[in-house]
Amino acid sequence: MCYHLVRERPMKIFLAGIIQGSLVEPRIHPQHWRDAIREVLARHCPDADVYCHYEAHPDSITYELGEIVATLADGNAKAASSDVVICWLPSASMGTGVEMYLAHEAGAVVLAVTPMAANWVVRAYSDRILPDLDALEAFLASGGLDDLLRAKGRA
Repeated sequence: MCYHLVRERPMKIFLAGIIQGSLVEPRIHPQHWRDAIREVLARHCPDADVYCHYEAHPDSITYELGEIVATLADGNAKAASSDVVICWLPSASMGTGVEMYLAHEAGAVVLAVTPMAANWVVRAYSDRILPDLDALEAFLASGGLDDLLRAKGRA
């Protein structure tokens, strides 16, 4: 079970992951993974405060540049101020790479759910690389996140 409180408040988890990725046209990748991760977190970290920037901005693909810049800045700040960032990366995502870096630099636990275990950004800024959703669930069930939170002084 994940820690219920981090520094006398609910643990803050930021969901990061591919939205547009390398698509050339203005469309997005399927986002069903967000619900699947929320279900895993509900089972293992039920008291966590889970934030999803895409859910806060579901029409962001239509934003103009000023709103894009503000939305990116807000998401980056939220990732950096989280205790845990869970990154869904079936393929590369520049935005998620930035969020991973900022979260890592701020001392958050960064979990990457990805087959890209050889990717330099994933390797450099993840505290744990997990190949799929089942591995994430097993990691949370085993207490692995609690161990990382303790090791980073977040427990």
